[in-house]
Amino acid sequence: MQKCLECDSEIKGRSDKKFCDDACRNAYNNKQNKDSTNLMRNVNNRLRKNYRILADANQDGKTKTTRSKLLSQGFDFDLITQVKVYKNGSEYRFVYNEGYKILDGDWVLLVRNAE
Repeated sequence: MQKCLECDSEIKGRSDKKFCDDACRNAYNNKQNKDSTNLMRNVNNRLRKNYRILADANQDGKTKTTRSKLLSQGFDFDLITQVKVYKNGSEYRFVYNEGYKILDGDWVLLVRNAE
């Protein structure tokens, strides 16, 4: 008889089964993916926070705010999903479809990409 990869108990049923039940299968796979999953979860949580901050500040689809206001809400300017450089040379940084362009002084132009 084959033994469960997670709990070492005997497996009943098909000969190619690796786990005794779904709980053991989930526990085993969660252990295998723990490090990469934690990293991805932390990055995705930070991206979602950035997205919410931009979306809340940009209700009309295009507006101005200050860098210090975004920072005070916890926005991380180092965490984005893409950079778009348009033909006129303007560089916009995006968190999914919510974007911004750094302006002079403390000002930031917020935009929403419809794509």
